[in-house]
Amino acid sequence: MSNSSPSKISRQDPRRWLLAVLILLGVLIFFIFDLQRFLTLEYLQASRESFAATYLESPFTVSAIYFLIYVVSTALSVPGAVILTLAGGALFGLGWGLVLVSFASSLGATFAMMASRFVLRDAVQDRFGSQLQRINEGVEKQGAFYLFTLRLVPVVPFFVINLGMGLTPIGVWTFYWVSQAGMLAGTIVYVNAGTQLAQLESLSGIASPGLLVSFALLGIFPWLARAFVRQIEQRKLLAKWQKPKKFDRNLIVIGAGAAGLVSAYIAAATKAKVTLVEAHKMGGDCLNYGCVPSKALIRSTKLLHQMRNASNYGLQDSSPSFSFDQVMRRVHQVIAEIEPHDSVERYSSLGVEVIQGYAKMVDPWTVEIQKPDGTSQRLCSTAIIIAAGAAPFVPPLPGLEEVGYLTSDTLWDKLKGREKVPKRLVVLGGGPIGTELAQAFARLGSEVTQIQMGKRIMLREDPEVSEMVQKSLEHDGVTVLTNHKAVGCGLTNDEKWIEVEDQGKTQRIIFDELIVAVGRAPRLKGFGLEELGIPLGRVVQTNEYLETIYPHILAAGDVAGPYQFTHVAGHQAWYAAVNALFGKFKKFRVDYRVIPWATFCDPEVARVGLNELEAQEKGIPYEVTRYGIDDLDRAIADGTAKGMVKVLTVPGKDKILGVTLVGEHAGDLISEFVMAMKHGLGLNKILGTIHIYPTLAEANKYAAGEWRRAHVNPKLLSLVDRFHTWRRG
Repeated sequence: MSNSSPSKISRQDPRRWLLAVLILLGVLIFFIFDLQRFLTLEYLQASRESFAATYLESPFTVSAIYFLIYVVSTALSVPGAVILTLAGGALFGLGWGLVLVSFASSLGATFAMMASRFVLRDAVQDRFGSQLQRINEGVEKQGAFYLFTLRLVPVVPFFVINLGMGLTPIGVWTFYWVSQAGMLAGTIVYVNAGTQLAQLESLSGIASPGLLVSFALLGIFPWLARAFVRQIEQRKLLAKWQKPKKFDRNLIVIGAGAAGLVSAYIAAATKAKVTLVEAHKMGGDCLNYGCVPSKALIRSTKLLHQMRNASNYGLQDSSPSFSFDQVMRRVHQVIAEIEPHDSVERYSSLGVEVIQGYAKMVDPWTVEIQKPDGTSQRLCSTAIIIAAGAAPFVPPLPGLEEVGYLTSDTLWDKLKGREKVPKRLVVLGGGPIGTELAQAFARLGSEVTQIQMGKRIMLREDPEVSEMVQKSLEHDGVTVLTNHKAVGCGLTNDEKWIEVEDQGKTQRIIFDELIVAVGRAPRLKGFGLEELGIPLGRVVQTNEYLETIYPHILAAGDVAGPYQFTHVAGHQAWYAAVNALFGKFKKFRVDYRVIPWATFCDPEVARVGLNELEAQEKGIPYEVTRYGIDDLDRAIADGTAKGMVKVLTVPGKDKILGVTLVGEHAGDLISEFVMAMKHGLGLNKILGTIHIYPTLAEANKYAAGEWRRAHVNPKLLSLVDRFHTWRRG
C-alpha cells in the first residue's frame, strides 16, 4: 500500500525531464560552439568600439539583447558573468549598466534557482532528507539572512548559491529580492571597472586579494551587526535589574524530575557549582506518580489476568484472591526501591547541593527559595534551568469538585489502605494514561467505564491501532464510550454520577471513584516567569537551544515541550545543561528527529517517527509494510500472538519513515528501529542482522523481510528461473 500527495510533481513527470534536457542542451551548445571565446577580456576589449557604435544606432535593441544574453547565461550557470558585467559598464556606463546588470543577474539567478528546484529538489530531499532537515529548518527561519551574507562574498561562486538554494524551502520572491540587494555591492565594483575597460590588463586587476578580503569582511558584517543588535537588546532587557558582581553558583536547577536531575548531574560532572531545588519529592512525577507506580500496578494486574486465563497455557484457570491494599503496598515498595537512584543522598554525593523548598526567580540571576521551616534563602547564579514538570489537567466540569475525583498523581496515596478495589470506576480520558489505568483496574475487578470525547481512544495512533487496543480493553470488561462528552457531575441519594452527551442524547453513569486523565499541563505559575517577562504559551517559549528571552535562563522537560515523556526530558536536559554552562563558546540545538514512545496497555503500543495518520496530514509519500505477530514462533509459544509491526518507508526504498509496534514488549522491541532511524540504516540492514531464534525481536527482521519480498525485481526473478531451467538441461 502506498500514499502520495497529488500536489507534488512526480519525479517521472515529463516536464521535469524536458527541462533538464533543455538545460543540458543549452550548456552543450555553449561549449561545443566555443561560445566562451566571446566572454573573454581580450574579445571584449577588441570589440568595445564596434559594440559602442551599434549601441549609439539602436540603444533599446542592444540593451534588450544584452539583458537577454545575461539572463540566459546566468540561468544556465555557464561561465562568463564577470565579463558580461564588465561589458555592461563598458557599453552603457555606470548608471544604466548597473541597472541592466543588477536586474538581469538577479532574474537569471532566480531562473537557475527555480530550475534546480523543479528538476532536483524532490530527489535530493528524498535521498538526503534527514541530513538536510536542520538546513531546511534554518532556511525557513533565517534563509534571507543567510542568502544575503553569501551574496556579499563573491569568493563563493554565485552559480553554486543559485543551484544550492533551489534545493531548500526558501521562497522565490525572497530569493529574488535578497539577491538583488546582496549582489549590488559586487555589481557596482565590476560595472565601474567595465567603464575603465581600456585600462584593464587582466581580471586580477579587479578581483585583487585586497578586494576579495574586503568583500569577505563585508560578508561578515551582517553577522557582527546581528550580534551587536542582540547585545543591545539584551542590555535593554536587563537594564532594569542590577547584575551581581559575583555569583554564588554556576547553575541553579528548579525541579528534581527527570530533566532537573540530569541537568544537575551533568553540571556536577563538569565540576560546576550547582544547586538543585525541589518543592516536593525527588524523582518528580515519573518516580512518584507516573511511570514507576503505573508500571508496577500494570505488572500485578497482568499476572492476575494470566492466572485467570491459565488455560491459555495448558493450565487450569484460577480465581486468585488478593488484597487491593497489598497490591498498592507493592506499588509503593517499588517506588521505595527505585527512590535511592534519585535521592538527596545520591546527588549530594555526586557534588550537587540539594535544597527542599519553593523556588522563585526575583531577577534574571537571583532565585529566592522558601523552605518548609518558613525561612528563605537567596542565591544568584550565572545560569538557571526551569525543569518544574507538569501536573494533571482538571477540566472545568460542573459538579466535579462536589463529587471528588482522583488523578494519576493522587490515586496512589488516596487508594492506599483499601482492601477492595473501587467497585464502579469511571476513567475520564482516552489517552495513554487513561487507557493504561482503565485496563489495569478492570483486571483488578472494577466495573470500568472509559469516557472519551474524541471519535476513538488513543487519537494520536492510527485507527487500526486504536481499534486493536479498544477490543483488548473491552475483552477485559472495560466499557469504552467514544464520542461522549462529559457535561456535568453530581450527587443523588449519596450516589455519585457523571452525565455524558452523545449526539444530543444524555445519560448518567453511576460511579464510586472517578479518575480524571485528560492530559497534563506544564507547571508555569509561581516561578517568577511572568514577572521577568518570559513569554508563556502552553509551555515556556524557548528557542532551539532551550533558551528563553534571557540566554542564561533555560527550560527543559514538560515545561518546555513539545513532548511530555521522561526520556525526552532527560534528552533535553543534556542540551540545557551544556548550553547553560558553555553556551558562550558553543551551543547545541536540541535534536528531535527520532523520538520514540510507548503506551503500556496490553498489547503494548510503541511508535517512532511517522504513522499513516501523520504522513497523510503532512502530504508525505510513503509505503506500508506489515508483519503480523500472530505468525511469530516465540509469540505463539508465549501465548502472546497478537499485534503487528507496521513500517512506513520512502516509496521504492528501504529508508524508514516511522514504525508502529503493537504487541508484547513493543516498548523494548522498538529500540532497534529507533537506532536504525537515528543512524540512517534501512530495512535491508535489519534484514541482514542475525536475530536469536526464537525471540520476539525476530518480528523486526521478518517485517524487513516482508518489505524485501515486495520489492524483488520480477524481471530478475524471471532471468533466474530461466537460468535454473538451463542448468537442469
